[in-house]
Amino acid sequence: MLPQLIRIGDFFLPTYGLLVTMGFLAGLWLAGRLARRAGLDKDSVLNLGIYSALAGILGAKLMLVVLDWNYYRARPGEIFSLSTLQAGGIFYGGLIAALLVAAWYIRRKRLPGWATADIFAPGIALGHAIGRLGCFAAGCCWGVETHLPWAVTFTNPVSHELFGTPLHRPLHPTQLYESLAEAVIFFVLYRRYLRPHAPGSILGLYLLLYSSARFFIEFVRAHDELNPPLGPFYVEQWIALALAGVGLCLVLRRPARA
Repeated sequence: MLPQLIRIGDFFLPTYGLLVTMGFLAGLWLAGRLARRAGLDKDSVLNLGIYSALAGILGAKLMLVVLDWNYYRARPGEIFSLSTLQAGGIFYGGLIAALLVAAWYIRRKRLPGWATADIFAPGIALGHAIGRLGCFAAGCCWGVETHLPWAVTFTNPVSHELFGTPLHRPLHPTQLYESLAEAVIFFVLYRRYLRPHAPGSILGLYLLLYSSARFFIEFVRAHDELNPPLGPFYVEQWIALALAGVGLCLVLRRPARA
């Protein structure tokens, strides 16, 4: 665990921020490459990626506040605190916000909607796989206690101070579970994209695969609530089921004839 890659006096370079930036750049590079392959305007696609990323950052942090509203309602100053700003937020909030902004931008620039969405799906998986390594380095998004052979134990007090990471306890490395899942999903999506496919099916496959992986990972991720507030599943799992359903519909849909 290495939350701070470099520290000089009061200045430090957070490992999480560096890896998230690397993931974003890798995903954007891949989207530009696939845009050229699809014959789309590269500049418009890259601008779409930047706007969606900004929306994703805001959406992820907004959902973080919403899902932990009782904590932030009692401590409103924490909403704009350093720990909240450094936290990655809830990925689903970022994904939903990014999709909404992407839909607006695609319509405004008259880009082919489903084809453009398919371009970004492998890049999202690649960027997320790299970004989750940043979560592991920072110590956030940890799992529940376990005594499996691959359990991890965090010891850095900086992570505990910033994120409340439990120290000196063996935990499920849920960050690595998700990073590995996203790496496999990226490989599947990229291979599938290079073959003939119906518009929208690559995005649908991403939503189906990632949401399914996230649904099961949530069972071993630590939550503030001892019991799920919405029946048998946590909020993140209900969102996963909904997005998986959307993804399945996109995979099975028949494209309209020209």
